Amino acid sequence: MTNDLNIPGSQSTPAVQGEWQAGRLAMQGDSYPENSYELFGQVIDWVESYLAQGDRSLHLDLGLVYLNTSSVKVMMDIFDMLEEAHQAGQDVQVRWYYDARNERIAELAEEFREDCSFPFTITPQQA
Repeated sequence: MTNDLNIPGSQSTPAVQGEWQAGRLAMQGDSYPENSYELFGQVIDWVESYLAQGDRSLHLDLGLVYLNTSSVKVMMDIFDMLEEAHQAGQDVQVRWYYDARNERIAELAEEFREDCSFPFTITPQQA
């Protein structure tokens, strides 16, 4: 699989864009789908396939606003894959952009970052 990923967002799911050639995965919006693995299964497959190439950089740009418990679990799975790739010498990094008025998502991003040794920046944005 060497293709881009494009999942349109909805009221309860984030928009997801994976650019294979650019080595970039972006997610924006709320994430509280009824079945997060149904939505994120293809994202996880994409990340796994991408990282399996072993020698390419992957940058994750996140603009997630709200995550339910199952979405948090999926994000942990994705960050675990990035951590494994990082430990194996691959260049991975996460940039998480959040609304400066939304402290809860900043705290959540901070909790994720504590478990990661790869570059992980959390950036407030003005609305």
